Amino acid sequence: MTVIAAMMVNAVLFGVGAIAILSVPALNEMAKFLLPAWIVIALIASPFIGKLIAPRMRLRYWQDRDRAHI
Repeated sequence: MTVIAAMMVNAVLFGVGAIAILSVPALNEMAKFLLPAWIVIALIASPFIGKLIAPRMRLRYWQDRDRAHI
């Protein structure tokens, strides 16, 4: 489950960073250096963020949470 979450997080992180780099004119000039750096940052950060998200993707997390509010 963590791998699936990490792959989705990686796609979102890369997309947000790529759009930010390519849409800001000052950053667009240095895109050939910033885009590869952003790819590495996204690849390193995504497993850690995916590990935080993965438990919430399980059904039993939400069932236990609903029972606690009753």
